[in-house]
Amino acid sequence: MAARDKDLILQASKDTLEFMHTWTVRGVGSVRLLVSLAAEHGVAASRCLRGSSISIETLDDPSCEVEASQELTVIRNLLRELAHVAGIGLDAGQRYRLTAWGILGYALLSSRSLRSALEFAVGNLDLTFAFVRFEVTGVADGICITLDDAGVPEDCRQFLVERDAVVAVALCQKLLLKPVPIQRASFRFERPAYWKRFKQVFPGPVVFGEPAHRIVIAREWADQPLPHADEQALRVCQEQCQEILDRRRVRARMSERVRQYLLRPRRGNQMDEVAAGLGVAPRTLRRQLYTEGTTFRQLVEEVRETLAEEMLAHRMTVGEIAERLGYSERASFVHAFKRWKGLSPTQYRRRSTG
Repeated sequence: MAARDKDLILQASKDTLEFMHTWTVRGVGSVRLLVSLAAEHGVAASRCLRGSSISIETLDDPSCEVEASQELTVIRNLLRELAHVAGIGLDAGQRYRLTAWGILGYALLSSRSLRSALEFAVGNLDLTFAFVRFEVTGVADGICITLDDAGVPEDCRQFLVERDAVVAVALCQKLLLKPVPIQRASFRFERPAYWKRFKQVFPGPVVFGEPAHRIVIAREWADQPLPHADEQALRVCQEQCQEILDRRRVRARMSERVRQYLLRPRRGNQMDEVAAGLGVAPRTLRRQLYTEGTTFRQLVEEVRETLAEEMLAHRMTVGEIAERLGYSERASFVHAFKRWKGLSPTQYRRRSTG
């Protein structure tokens, strides 16, 4: 494999982390729902959380926050463990409730109409569990919800589009307290083998292979007053939403900055070098990571594991991967990979291909 191709793999990982940095901190509720879904299919929580640095005990703490990259690790574990389950993204989407969004859910319930609620939700995506970007626009016969997956990692893209689209439709129904027929639901990906399942969760025409992911809702539903509309309650909820957003945006987690740095092409993985690159003293870096419940060595291992999976998928040799990840010997990388996955790199690639 050419050096340029190897760098493109690492560049893609960098782009992924920079995309997720937009919504880097979120509640743990979404991870709890995903772990619960996996459990129903016989997958232990420990397997779902592997490599995410999220403890099982954390799932029971509603005040706990995790990083988007951690949730993405859980999603990848879920997709790997349940690769045999068709339409798992649709199943996941049906599990999300307004209460999972905390104060944002109450703000939406208190909104004047479905249109204003959706517009407020889009303006506060940082408080949701969405990975796709949403846009709400007016069209001739109602409102159009567009899902933009351009920045979503490819290996999770269809799952996240399906999940977030189902959540959007379910949200409309929960706000109006009745089934809301849609004018049309369109998706960019080709019609999957389980396409009939879309009919069960999208009450209206569903088409595939379209230019964009879109859900169109008729005007009569979009501007209908919500049953629980309350201007005073809405103002209070909006203020609290803004307070949470401000707190999260100020809180630039050092662990995420380290992950982003390590994923950049041709960057070293020694603490002194990384600390210098981030403009902090090694002692300060070590202390801040400790307060976030992790260590520099754990982050290096997480990043190496992520990159190793991607490089194996792109047919790089084990020796090339070992060298690119900074291992002095091929055997050291093989030993580390067995510790992460329970398989050798060759066995893992063979199983993934199969």
